[in-house]
Amino acid sequence: MRRKHEIITFKVDEDLSRLIKDLPNRSEFIRRAILSALESVCPLCNGTGILSPNQKRHWDDFAENHFMERCQRCGERILICQMGST
Repeated sequence: MRRKHEIITFKVDEDLSRLIKDLPNRSEFIRRAILSALESVCPLCNGTGILSPNQKRHWDDFAENHFMERCQRCGERILICQMGST
């Protein structure tokens, strides 16, 4: 069974247009870039960068037993669970 394809269009500025103009397969490049970006979307805010009031309340509850610190290997911020630790 073949999957149905949908055409989605979007506008880009001149600089971006110039950068991607000579790519051999722009559609494939854009598809892969979008899929890659979607893999990194925050699961809580769904990529908006802002929590709704309900999400914020849930986050505050979660944060009572968790904290953030820097990973010693890569330097990125990570969540640490302090439940059960003494």
